[in-house]
Amino acid sequence: MTLPDHHLTQGERRIRAFHPHWKRLVGPFLALILIALAAGAGLYFIPGDWEYSTYARIAVGVIALLLLTVWSFVPYLQWKNTGYVLTTHRFTISTGVLNKSTDEIPMTKVNTVSSDQTFFERILGCGTLTVESAGEKGQMLLKDIPEIQDVRAELFRLVEDASDGDISQHD
Repeated sequence: MTLPDHHLTQGERRIRAFHPHWKRLVGPFLALILIALAAGAGLYFIPGDWEYSTYARIAVGVIALLLLTVWSFVPYLQWKNTGYVLTTHRFTISTGVLNKSTDEIPMTKVNTVSSDQTFFERILGCGTLTVESAGEKGQMLLKDIPEIQDVRAELFRLVEDASDGDISQHD
C-alpha cells in the first residue's frame, strides 16, 4: 500500500499513507454475515435422511463460497489494495489487486484542492477529495478519504510549500 522508501526521491518525506475509509467495508461485512446465516440455515433444513442430502450440502457450500468471494472477499481485497500516499513532493494513488495502477500528482502541478462531505460522511469524518492538476488527468475525484479535513489541509500546505520552493521546512 505504501510507497517504499527506495522509491522516494532525495529530500522527499512520507507525510501520510492510508486506505479508503472503513465505511467501504460495511456492505461486504453485512454480506458475509447474511451469506453465513443463509448457508447455515440451508444446511440445517436439509433433511439428513434425504438421498441427495450430501449433494445439496455441497451445493449450499459451493454457492456460499462463490457469493462470499464476490460480495465480501473481492471488495475487501480492493479496499486493502487501494492506497494513498502523501509525500512532500507528490500525492500517489495506487489501486488494483491483480493488475496495479498508480497515479502520481506532483505537488508543483496541483492547482486546486477541495473536499465534499455529505451529512453522514461528516459524522464519520470522511469525504470526497477533488484534486485538480495541470497534468494529463486534470481532475481526480477520490472518494471515501478518511480524516478528509486533515488530508485536505496537509495537501494544501504541501502545495503551498511546493509553489514557494520550501518543501523541506515542515514535518
